Amino acid sequence: MEHKIIDEKKIWEILEKTKRPSKSALRHILKKASERKGLELEEVGFLVNLSGLRIKRELFETARQIKFQIYGERLVFFAPLYVSDFCINNCGYCNFHISNTGLLRKRLTLKETAQQTEFLINMGHKRLLLEFGEDPRNNPIEYVTDVIGKIYSVKTEKGNIRRINVNIASTTKENYRKLKKANIGTYQLFQETYHRKTYEKLHGGPKGDYERQITSHIRALEVGLDDFGLGVLFGLFDWRFEVMALVSHAQYMDRVLGVGPHTISVPRFCEAPSVSYKPEYKVSDRDFFKLIAILRLAVPYTGMIITTRENPAIRKLAFKIGISQASAASVTSPGGYGKHNSNEAQFELHDQRPLYKIIENVVDEKLLPSFCTACYRSGRTGKAFMNLSKPGEIHNFCRPNGILTFAEYLEDFAVDGIYEKGSKLIEFYLKKIEDKKLLEETKTRLSRIKEGYRDLYF
Repeated sequence: MEHKIIDEKKIWEILEKTKRPSKSALRHILKKASERKGLELEEVGFLVNLSGLRIKRELFETARQIKFQIYGERLVFFAPLYVSDFCINNCGYCNFHISNTGLLRKRLTLKETAQQTEFLINMGHKRLLLEFGEDPRNNPIEYVTDVIGKIYSVKTEKGNIRRINVNIASTTKENYRKLKKANIGTYQLFQETYHRKTYEKLHGGPKGDYERQITSHIRALEVGLDDFGLGVLFGLFDWRFEVMALVSHAQYMDRVLGVGPHTISVPRFCEAPSVSYKPEYKVSDRDFFKLIAILRLAVPYTGMIITTRENPAIRKLAFKIGISQASAASVTSPGGYGKHNSNEAQFELHDQRPLYKIIENVVDEKLLPSFCTACYRSGRTGKAFMNLSKPGEIHNFCRPNGILTFAEYLEDFAVDGIYEKGSKLIEFYLKKIEDKKLLEETKTRLSRIKEGYRDLYF
């Protein structure tokens, strides 16, 4: 079966056709977007081509409203865990490329995996994103699933990891079945760039197969991995094209397979020690905010992820216009938590604040820090999740679960006066729970958390 997911010719035609959008046409699109049902590709083209300070403000305000209507004020935190940097690919933007002979490669043992997991648990994390290079000999699927099992088995006085999302190279249905059996959360894989010529120029090795990459989520869905994440590494090609293609991909999956992306990530290119590549299409901060807002309008139901590639000021603004998930206190080298060696990192980080400091700053912005893992463990995945997120009903779970997980964090990790500020924030958002029965049950569970109970969720 041939999958026509991205039609480059059509995208360029739309971008040309929508070059000079009128203010009235743009406002009509923003009004339609506010209904939270998404946009047609041509409408996305008009938004990509919009200019003018006032209309941009209207775009950002619409994106903010949609994000809060669907996901509420909560901001979910996670940490990446790099398990192995062995890789047989030669990607031009990645420090782990096979031609980097100066890199002392590392693959965590199960004991080292447990130690890194303990470190992250004791920091306050409950959700991890596992990262592996592609190397069938050093990183076979059995190693991946053994690592997942080990992480789930680790428990400290501060708790345990409750959800493991996984980023591994495109693979076979058989291997996706093994990931499913290992109880992963979201399977995350980025196209990096949807522009075929650029993709083929920047990738060597098995990952250089454009078709293998872009059909990965189809194979995963066909064996039951129904939560998947898409993304682009912005800077490799024209961001306008990438946004259009990313929306095309999301719409294809939703239309043909009935499940859209659980998450969309928006990383920008960052320098790395052995990487000589310079982005030919560098994305300005202004355009970065614009593309985040457009994606929120075009794919309103999806969780949007920003990482520590971005500095604190950029992240702060992005949280307000569409982002609903963020990595925190990240390290991008295997075994890197508790030590630092920039030459081993996959790329340069621009937000290296500790988790507690990020939490404090988010609380000051009146956003609700969340470590929720409830949907994954309650069966709200795939179509079930879509049925709640598309009509904007998922926040009925997000708010109380966010409150409960933040209350846990305050009891177990609060420092420097954050307990008082965080408790006031919880009281503030408790008042916004409209369902009286749900409100009373949330209060009951908060009392139990103070008594020492943990992992209470709806």
